[in-house]
Amino acid sequence: MTRLLTATRLLLALSLYALAAMVWAQGSATEAEAENLALRAESLKQQSLQLNRDLLILEEELLFPANSQIALYLSLDVGHYFALDSVKVKVDDDFISSELYTDKQLTTLRRGGIQKLYLGNLRQGEHEISAFFTGTGPKGQSYKRAASLTVEKTTAPLVLELKIVDSGQKLQPVFDIKQWEL
Repeated sequence: MTRLLTATRLLLALSLYALAAMVWAQGSATEAEAENLALRAESLKQQSLQLNRDLLILEEELLFPANSQIALYLSLDVGHYFALDSVKVKVDDDFISSELYTDKQLTTLRRGGIQKLYLGNLRQGEHEISAFFTGTGPKGQSYKRAASLTVEKTTAPLVLELKIVDSGQKLQPVFDIKQWEL
């Protein structure tokens, strides 16, 4: 399937290139011919964008069918009490995702962004999801915390959010894993 997607994208790119070459070669073309070629090029570009979008959706559906799909997201609330450096995620006994954060990524998360950490397949049944957070704590010290959640995977997609929230009462961060209801 991946070869088919790559071949189709390559064919579209070559078609656009060929059309652009025709336009360039027609430098002495009349204004009406040049306008016609430009319209054809724009039409082909729109068709290729639509096909690429359809291929990406098809690829995701084939690689990650809904009955076995798991998606993990990370969100950060304010971040006054914790400066995130990295996250590692484990399902049962296997590490499935690891991320080191840049200042730009952290700024985006603090502004309300949500990062997709993992999209994959998981067999039905009970699973333990564990997330390990490292960073700098409230007083500048190294901070390592973990959160875990036991979930029952059914035929429905499983969507989890790793949340880092400041607790004003405790003056420290709280780490949680929340299962989204679909």
